Amino acid sequence: MEPFTPITTVEQLEAFGTPVPRNRDKVLTTLEDVHREWIAATPLAFVATSSADGRCDVSPKGDPPGFIRVLSPTRLAIPERPGNRRMDGFRNILENPRAGLTCLIPGRGDTLRVNGRARLVSDLPDFDTMIVKGHRPSLALILDIEEVFFHCPKAFRRSKTWVPETWQPTSARPYADIALALWRKDQPEDEVRRHFTDNVENEDLYPVKGGVV
Repeated sequence: MEPFTPITTVEQLEAFGTPVPRNRDKVLTTLEDVHREWIAATPLAFVATSSADGRCDVSPKGDPPGFIRVLSPTRLAIPERPGNRRMDGFRNILENPRAGLTCLIPGRGDTLRVNGRARLVSDLPDFDTMIVKGHRPSLALILDIEEVFFHCPKAFRRSKTWVPETWQPTSARPYADIALALWRKDQPEDEVRRHFTDNVENEDLYPVKGGVV
């Protein structure tokens, strides 16, 4: 027997509280000017997806502020940049065309959340306006908005995410150590460390050939 009490009904869940009207009713279906302003200032976002059988993924997307493009009051485009080629979230979208987006502005505790129907496209006229350091994207996620709303800053305030004095980047192992412990166990340590050092110092984040690599 598990040492906890499972919650399996809405009634059980709502026993912990229900949203006040202002929180329940803040969800909109189209972008207002304040949403557009936030998106234009966003350099980092997280995209949540789920496969047909329920396997979930959350992927970070980052570029200069404004990289998420507003195509219309109900549509966004997120360009894809070269990465690790796993494309976990994109594979999910092919099976289950829905996604959730959280847009962050460094230093701000509030966030913008957008949910809707998702699809992938291999070209857009807007790609010409999404060039960064010579790199033109060749793939993008299109999100047709069903819900858009702002989320309060409590999580960031509790975690003190943007308070530099609380940062402890050395409290977890360096990435090279993580790789050696998990998926590069059989490779020479100096080779692995050199690989990650060279990548950090010399990696081209925007190869001008374009495409997803």
